[in-house]
Formats: sequence, C-alpha cells, structure tokens
Amino acid sequence: MAAAYHKEADAPLRALYPYQQAWVHDNAKFKAGMFSRQSGKTMCTSLEVVKSVIEAEARGKKEDWLILSSGDRQAKEAMDVHIKPNLKAFETLYNDVDNTTDDHGSITYNAYEVVMPLGSRITAVPANPDTARGYSRNLVLDEFAFHRDSHKIWQAVFPIVSRPELKLRVISTPNGKGNKFYEIMAGEDNAWSRHVVDIYTAVEQGLPRDTTELYNAIGDDTTWQQEYELKWLDGNRAWITHDMISAAEVATLPNQTNAEARSACYIGVDVARRNDLSVIVVMEKRGDTLYLIDLIARQNLPFAELISLLDQVTDRYRPLRVAIDQTGMGEMFVETAERTIGGKTMVEGVLFTADRRLALATSLRRTFEDGTIRIPIDRKLRNDLHSMRAEQTATGMTRLVFDGDRSAGHADRFWATALAIAASQDAAIAYGGYAGRAWMDDAGEPPIRYMKGVH
Repeated sequence: MAAAYHKEADAPLRALYPYQQAWVHDNAKFKAGMFSRQSGKTMCTSLEVVKSVIEAEARGKKEDWLILSSGDRQAKEAMDVHIKPNLKAFETLYNDVDNTTDDHGSITYNAYEVVMPLGSRITAVPANPDTARGYSRNLVLDEFAFHRDSHKIWQAVFPIVSRPELKLRVISTPNGKGNKFYEIMAGEDNAWSRHVVDIYTAVEQGLPRDTTELYNAIGDDTTWQQEYELKWLDGNRAWITHDMISAAEVATLPNQTNAEARSACYIGVDVARRNDLSVIVVMEKRGDTLYLIDLIARQNLPFAELISLLDQVTDRYRPLRVAIDQTGMGEMFVETAERTIGGKTMVEGVLFTADRRLALATSLRRTFEDGTIRIPIDRKLRNDLHSMRAEQTATGMTRLVFDGDRSAGHADRFWATALAIAASQDAAIAYGGYAGRAWMDDAGEPPIRYMKGVH
C-alpha cells in the first residue's frame, strides 16, 4: 500500500528564502545553479531530492538519486548534514512512511546511502568517471566546478539521465573558466534552466549575512569576487594562468643551421612506467630567456627504451645538465642514466619532496611571471601547465594539487619543464660559472627543432 500524502508535507519548504524556493520548485529536466557560498545551495538541493523521493514513495513508486561530490568528505557531508536530517524532517509529514511501518519496512541509513521502504535510494559518492558509469538515476553534481576531470566526468555521467523521466541538477560556485561548469553556465541555449544567486541577491531575499563584515574579514578581493560575487576569474586558483601561458607562447622558435652555434641547453625528465607519461623537455638559454625547443612524451615506455631515447636527445643537444625525477621508480632510472650519459653531461636526480615540488613549481611560475620563457603553441603542453592549482592547508602552508585531465597524464609536461628550468639554474654553480662544455663529436643534426608529431 502506498503511503498517504500529508497535507502539511510542504511545510519545510515554506521556511526557505525566495531564491531557494525558486530553485526547489523548478522541475526542469536540466537545471544548473551558480550560488554564493553560505547561501544554502546543497541544503535546498537536498530538500528537492528528499521531497521528490518521498512523493514517489507516497505514490507507490521507486525513485533513485545519485549525488556526485567533489571528494569523499563532501559526499559524506552531503548525506550526514543534508540528506539524512532533511529526510527525517520530511518523513514525519507522511502517513505510514517511518521506521516502524510494517507495510513498507524501515528506512535504512547507511554511511553513503539511504534506502526507502519501497526501495528508493539516495546515494552520495566522490566523483570520478569510473564511479559514475553504470548508474541510471536522477543526478546531482555538487560543487561541479571543483570536480577533477570535470569534462571526463561529464562524458561519463550525462548518459545516466538520458531517460525522459530522469533529472539532472548541477550546482557550484565558480572556479575559473577551465571546467565544464563554466561551459554550462555560460551557454545561451534553452536546454538548461539556469539560476544565478550572488551574496547580494541572497541577502536581499532574507539570508542573514552582513556582507560588509564578510568582505572585511575575508581580506582577499579575488576570493570575495569568486566565492561571493560569482565572478569568472580564470586562473585565480591556477598556479600558472592562461594569460601567463599565452604571453609565453610563440608560433616559431629559434632555428640555427649548425650545432656549434647553439646556446647552452638543459634537459628535464619526468619518469613514469604505466599510466602517466614519461616526458623529456629540452630548454635552450639565450641571454635571460629560456626557449622550450623540444618536448617528447611517451606512455608505457620501458625504461631501457627511455634511457636509449634520453641518450639520443643528449647527443643531439649536448646539455650542460640533465635533471631527472628520482622519486619512486625514478631511483633506478637515475642510476642507469648516470652510467649511460653521465660521461657526456651532469646528471642530477631530484627527489620530489613537498618542499622540493613547491620550489620547482615556484621557479617555473617565476619564469612566466618575469617573461623569461618561450614555449611552442601546443594544446597538451598548455593544459598541463594550467593543470596545477594551489591550496592552503590548515596550517597555512601552500600545497599543489593536480586539477587536470588524468587520462592525459598527471601534469607530466609541467614537471619536466620545471626540472629543465631547475637544471638551468643549477648549472652555473655546478660548473663554477663555466658556460660551456666540450664534446667529443658533433651530432650533425639541425640543432633546434620542436619535434612535431611525437607529443
């Protein structure tokens, strides 16, 4: 027997502010909301989910919802702070829908899922493309602008709601323009019902917040503009912004006709064996400017072949110094490289401790800020350089987080470039200020070329 709908079932909704009611009562199939921080976007979306599920159960129907959150903590919070309390508030307003009803059984509360008496489910999980595949449910993408691999997640989840009766809810604050949430909110199509509520609109409609107090306390215009005023500030979290990258890109890199005319070269190597990329970056220094003149990226390349490839590149460019990621599997690679090419150049293994990673990344960013780097126009390189963002830890320290497409590596081009720059900075000290190095023979190849088709 279906549970009877109680006449006071909408009582929790009447306590919402107008912008929250507008969101909850919007029944569009595709609905996207960009809300200020502290405006209750997850709360009122959870209310919509709970209301929809209980109404379905009251009609004797099953209805399932999946909430994809930006991380495990956020998924558990969505259940504990929003779904479960809202469900308990709503269920008392329906006859027979409670934990003691014999006709329907009890509501089961698990860590990441709630199962209703007739079998409806509300599930919250961390977002990743593999997790989402296989579901066919109504869907909530919570804080979608902060999901890693947002475009890959989108490809995986959009088929979930392909059935006509299923709905999609996308909510977030902005996080720059390099994600799928920006594309949804910036679109001008009629497929989506879009809601935009900044802090000023929320306060005007009853949200009890003192905007002046908040602004003064936050002490950061960039954070205020993004989190509360909903400004699209591309790169405000990126370690290296799109503007920095564009300023460094050149259509044509230097070219010379013989190896003797080449300036000092330096190589950075990021080592991987399976999922990520092994990347070799060659930088040439002319005056104060570093030119990225060669980049080679390989996936699933055996170490022996990578050593052989590095040997060839070393012969071609005659670098003063080669800096190699020595972390983990790189330990053996560095030892082999020292034996194989150590007689031709200086090989330095670099352990990627937290402090060393930050130092490498800081040096890389400084070359972009100072305008002392030139790179080719290359989408994959651009994406890697823009894929790292900075986060503040609870102790106030800066931590670098990868925020790019994992199917394309793990910022491997970023780190290989950073290593090449570190090699250029260390070389003068290592060689006592000597700016050149004698070589036994001439590679006899065009000295400066960007290897198209191999990256």
